[in-house]
Amino acid sequence: MPYFDAASSAPLHPVARQALLASLDEGWADPARLYREGRRARLLLDAAREAAAEAVGCRPDELTFTSSGTRAVHSAIAGALAGRRRVGRHLVVSAVEHSSVLHAAATHEAQGGTFAEVPVDRAGAVSAAAYGEALREDTALACLQSANHEVGTEQPVAEVAELCRASGVPLLVDAAQSLGWGPVPAGWSLLAASAHKWGGPSGVGLLAVRKGVRFAPQGPADERESGRAVGFENIPAVVAAAASLRAVRAEAAAESVRLRALVDLIRARVPELVPDVEVVGDPVRRLPHLVTFSCLYVDGETLLHELDRAEFSVSSGSSCTSSTLTPSHVLRAMGVLSEGNVRVSLPTGTTAEDVDRFLQVLPGVVSEVREKLGAPVSVAPSPAAAATSLVVDSLGKRCPIPVIELAKVIGEVPVGGTVTVLSDDEAARLDIPAWCVMREQEYVGEQPADRGSAYVVRRLS
Repeated sequence: MPYFDAASSAPLHPVARQALLASLDEGWADPARLYREGRRARLLLDAAREAAAEAVGCRPDELTFTSSGTRAVHSAIAGALAGRRRVGRHLVVSAVEHSSVLHAAATHEAQGGTFAEVPVDRAGAVSAAAYGEALREDTALACLQSANHEVGTEQPVAEVAELCRASGVPLLVDAAQSLGWGPVPAGWSLLAASAHKWGGPSGVGLLAVRKGVRFAPQGPADERESGRAVGFENIPAVVAAAASLRAVRAEAAAESVRLRALVDLIRARVPELVPDVEVVGDPVRRLPHLVTFSCLYVDGETLLHELDRAEFSVSSGSSCTSSTLTPSHVLRAMGVLSEGNVRVSLPTGTTAEDVDRFLQVLPGVVSEVREKLGAPVSVAPSPAAAATSLVVDSLGKRCPIPVIELAKVIGEVPVGGTVTVLSDDEAARLDIPAWCVMREQEYVGEQPADRGSAYVVRRLS
């Protein structure tokens, strides 16, 4: 069964498995002790730190192993903000950061701090100039991912890092998705990553803090990991994480070329094979293994279940597949279609045959889901299009029903006429404007309604 969700968690790399098993017999003792078993454990830990630091591009004494990538992000933000409290309490993030960054920003705000979100374009990238404008005299920390977790778009880290340096603001880079593919551009002050994203074991994160960056670890003090991570080190997992990072880096040049070609094929063929599809993310500045697309008139949860039945494991940012009932914050910030969203992220070793079969299966699966939902096959004008305006009541109905009902009636008004869709589904705020772009109709705007909102669309053709 092809596993196409490496962006969530990559399969354990063979080198990670070998290193994990080999170090179980040597790495169980306390590395802080001076007896024989402790010294063996310390040697393993030190060697792993040196290997990981070389891959990150920092000194070994600047790198800390944490219990997860999320813990590394939270520790980095809390420690940097505390260390620079005299400068101010302002934090700058991009609107498409990983949820761990946004949760930390919300906590900072709840504790009396402030933060600004830098918007992104429809490809999911920030403008370096806009990011620079968000920096203030009281900005204590800036955060920017190296590449987006959901759509793969690479961010202008080098340009933003230069602007931060000129303003005297440290830059934290979340490199979880990109670190296995290569080093992060120079200029960052803090860096966080997660081993299970590159094929290492789960439960290991990396936190790098450059020398000279003011940093005050938060929480009760601990003697381990320079006080920046508490608790006994999981040395076998750390060794496996470092070994696998070195291994995937050695394979990255050749594998990125191979996987990029497969992703290019998916990007080109999906819109040809499946009508009404929007491929999202930057087509050039992106991770080599990841592609995301959204399908009109499709329930994302049903689509994922049907693909799973067809033996393909993929992910989604649709609101229908989440417990929050709202679309992915990334898709929302980009202003792209969220319904029927599919993220395909290919692990190392994915074959062309698996991708070909996915492209063979996908059109039928999407068609079946659309048929079950009663989606229109085409939007044909009604010969008796007399009413200049119509109202569609989709209150209480979730994505993609409001858009399907809009598509069914748009031909019943003449060119210049309007359709007003009443909806209390948060996804409609994103999907109706996106539908207008895809179908070349005019999105007039949103108006308040008794329950939910009224979305007005004008027919142009």
